[in-house]
Amino acid sequence: MNETFIARIQTVIDHYGLTVSSFADKVGVQRSSISHLLKGRNKPSLDFVMKVVQTYPEVNLYWLLNGKGSFPYSENAVAPPTPKSPSVHMENVVLKNERESSLKKVEASRIVIFYTDGTFESYDLKK
Repeated sequence: MNETFIARIQTVIDHYGLTVSSFADKVGVQRSSISHLLKGRNKPSLDFVMKVVQTYPEVNLYWLLNGKGSFPYSENAVAPPTPKSPSVHMENVVLKNERESSLKKVEASRIVIFYTDGTFESYDLKK
């Protein structure tokens, strides 16, 4: 991911006709941070990514992170799904039997979080 991410950052810099120093100043990060990032010494932080997207609204977060979509972002382009609140599916959780007023306790073995962009995270709850 790092090499393609670096290429997308360089695309943004070139698109706006900026130097690396002026890009760093506009985004609000240290110039050395951008230099290290572009040379592959450092990985981008979430804070950096968010500053780029907030400073340049034409930079689509989805495109910046994984190269899907377009730059500069256009209202006519099909927008990728935006992550919203995850839906949660828990397997083997505490169950309530409505016919009986008691609860049947079952230990959770896994938690799966589904995101609206089609991705998911799974956590096994092993003791």
